[in-house]
Amino acid sequence: MSKNITKRSEDYSKWYQEVIANSELIDSSPVRGCMVLRPNGFAIWENIKADLDRRFKETDHVNAYFPLLIPQSFLSKEAEHVEGFAKECALVTHHRLRTVIGEDGKPKVEPDPAAKLDEPLVIRPTSETIIWHMYGKWINSHRDLPVLINQWANVMRWEMRTRPFLRTAEFLWQEGHTAHATREEAEEEATRMLQVYKDFCYETLAVPVVTGVKTANERFAGAEDTYTIEAMMQNGWALQSGTSHFLGQNFAKAFDVTYRDQNNEQVHVWATSWGVSTRLIGALIMTHSDDTGLVCPPKVAPIQIVITPIWRNDEQKSVVLDFTDKVHGLLRKHFRVKVDDREGVKPGAKYYEWERKGVPLRLEVGARDVEKNSVFSARRTGGKKQGMVVDENFLHTVENALNEIQQTLLDNAIALRDSKTKTIRTYQELLDGIKDGGFFMAPWKDDSVNEDKIKDQCRATIRCYPTVQDDLDGEVCFYSGEPATHWALFARAY
Repeated sequence: MSKNITKRSEDYSKWYQEVIANSELIDSSPVRGCMVLRPNGFAIWENIKADLDRRFKETDHVNAYFPLLIPQSFLSKEAEHVEGFAKECALVTHHRLRTVIGEDGKPKVEPDPAAKLDEPLVIRPTSETIIWHMYGKWINSHRDLPVLINQWANVMRWEMRTRPFLRTAEFLWQEGHTAHATREEAEEEATRMLQVYKDFCYETLAVPVVTGVKTANERFAGAEDTYTIEAMMQNGWALQSGTSHFLGQNFAKAFDVTYRDQNNEQVHVWATSWGVSTRLIGALIMTHSDDTGLVCPPKVAPIQIVITPIWRNDEQKSVVLDFTDKVHGLLRKHFRVKVDDREGVKPGAKYYEWERKGVPLRLEVGARDVEKNSVFSARRTGGKKQGMVVDENFLHTVENALNEIQQTLLDNAIALRDSKTKTIRTYQELLDGIKDGGFFMAPWKDDSVNEDKIKDQCRATIRCYPTVQDDLDGEVCFYSGEPATHWALFARAY
């Protein structure tokens, strides 16, 4: 494991890769574009999942599970949807292998020609089609609505260029799929779930996001509207961190999902879908981490507190370890805690390892600390080290420290985002500023052709039309000079 990480200012992409490697979040797999989530990485995902799952259930959603394999014909039922995903789909074409002898005289396996499927099966890139097939069976009356289902699953999209967490062939996610009696209910659901994502990012990941609606060029295949949360990474690039889609009646019509309303008429239902993925771990890394390594918000950190006992002789060892056991016993019922009592590893090496892995709070226990009935604390976010007395207020003191670390990370991220957000009114300002990253708010006339031109010219894209829109009175489009229709957020993006 390397001890020296490339500085962000020197090579941001290399820094990102090295932070991941040094904090042991993932490892490469034999399959291109697929990642092995190591225990540290998977623990972050488990904590994200637990928090979001609670929020979903508080908003009356329930969990279910749908098949990994989808009949190929299902993707053809909604034309825009299949066009959006056709180039990313992986297929299962056979249900059996056979053993043959190769040219080198050794046995090998190959698809059995006799086991070719009548219809290929798609490994799910997303589950709208299979879920709406099932909803067609389950929904008959207005009494069956709304249907509010979420699924925790893996999906596969055959990406040509991959980057850990941000864009991989297989990834973990949740996908919510809901059916409603009216357009208004479905639109309310889509915006409500976007707010759930926003609250989660602020409160749990300490990642400030901008909410808004995507342009027609950027919306989800098959949706009428796509709502998004956009986060700014430390290099000023945007990362789409979650989306919520108002699907209208497109999938209901494609799969003939209707209900008999109170007037005894057959009506197509209205739909939404929404999801976030392990991409959120990439957002966390690039929002908070530094040139030492990973910085992890306490609310999702695999280990929130590491205790490092220090002794010089056997007599001190016994006393220090006994006190460490006491401290650990007090903390373990309330926090995720680890004791690092490895012998043969110097304290400085231990400190550096846990800093590199992003543990928010380190507690040191030496012989003098035992005499004072205290521990010595150091925060991953920096600042002055301080003692904590192990008394009746100890748990409250530790909790306050973790909450302060969480708030510091959010405050720092908000300050960085705000310092790199600029309102512009000329295209030259975008050309001059985009190379250094940042969010650029510009008056804009909705035009997909001009949107593509800007993307080709400077690789900036419209991340969204922000939810909060300032007055456009008298504003003209910064690109075409025509009357503006929106304030648009431009940025380079992953």
